Amino acid sequence: MNKFVKSHGLGNDYIVLSSNDLSFDLTPEAIRLICHRNYGIGSDGILLLTNTGSEGFDLKILNPDGSEAEKSGNGLRIFSKYLFEHGHTDELSFFINTAGGRVQSELEIENGLVKYVTVEMGKVTFISTEIPVGGDEREVVNEEFRLNGDIFNITSLSVGNPHCVIFTDSLDVNFIKKVGPLIENNELFPNRINVQFANVTSRSTVEILIWERGAGYTLASGSSSCAVAAACVKNGLTDSVVKVIMPGGQLDIEVREDWSIKMKGPVEEVSTGIISQDMLYRLENPDSIDL
Repeated sequence: MNKFVKSHGLGNDYIVLSSNDLSFDLTPEAIRLICHRNYGIGSDGILLLTNTGSEGFDLKILNPDGSEAEKSGNGLRIFSKYLFEHGHTDELSFFINTAGGRVQSELEIENGLVKYVTVEMGKVTFISTEIPVGGDEREVVNEEFRLNGDIFNITSLSVGNPHCVIFTDSLDVNFIKKVGPLIENNELFPNRINVQFANVTSRSTVEILIWERGAGYTLASGSSSCAVAAACVKNGLTDSVVKVIMPGGQLDIEVREDWSIKMKGPVEEVSTGIISQDMLYRLENPDSIDL
C-alpha cells in the first residue's frame, strides 16, 4: 500500500503510482507535496496508473503544480518501463491511453531491464484552434509574437499537448527561465503552453532548452522534442529524422509525411519505496499541507 517508483528520462524525473495502491486522494495539494523537492519525494510530476483493460493502460499525468498534463514523452517512456518491470504486463509492445490520445510503446530489453522505449506519439497539428492559440483559425508557423518589447517568431503546434517553439542562434538558460513563464501564461494561449528555444546546428541535429507548462525549467522533455522536430521540418530547417539534444541528453525523433511522430530514448529507474507514516498523515489530511 502507498508504494511508489521514481524514474527519470534524461533527468526529467517522475514518480509512478497506481490508484489501487493509494489510501489518499491525489488532490492538487497532495500532488504539490509529493513533488516538492524539500518536503516531499521530489519530482517533475506524477504518473498515475488508473486502469488496466483490453484497450491498454490508462495513464493520468500530473504536473508538480497540481494541474493535469495531456501527454508527456519522457513520462510515457518511464510509465512503459514501470508497467513491464513491476508486473503489469509481460508484453514488449502495448498501448497507453492519455488525455492527449492513445499511444503505442515498444520496449528494448538489456540484461532483463527496459533500456530504451520507442513511442508512437500521434500526429502533430499546427492549426490554432486545435492547439489552442487565440485569434483567427490559421497555421501558427513562423508567426511574429511580441512580449514586453521583445519580438519572437513562434511556431505553435500540438502533439496532444500545446507547444510554442522559438528558433534562435544561441541558447541562454537564464533567458528562458525569465521569459518562459511569461510566454506560458500569455493570453494568446488559453490553456497555457510549453515553451522551447531551439538552435538548429545541422540538417539532422537541434539543441533546445525547455520551459514546461506547470513544471518550469526542465532538463529534458519528450513531447517538447517531438514538437521541436516537427517545427524544424515544417519550417524546412531539418530533414525528417532529427536528433534533439537537451541538457539532460538526446532523443531520436522521426517526423513522417503524415505528421505522425516516433520518439526513441532511454529510461532509468531511480528508486522504489513506501510513503512514510509522517507524510501519509499529511496526505490524508489536506488541511495540514501549506505549500
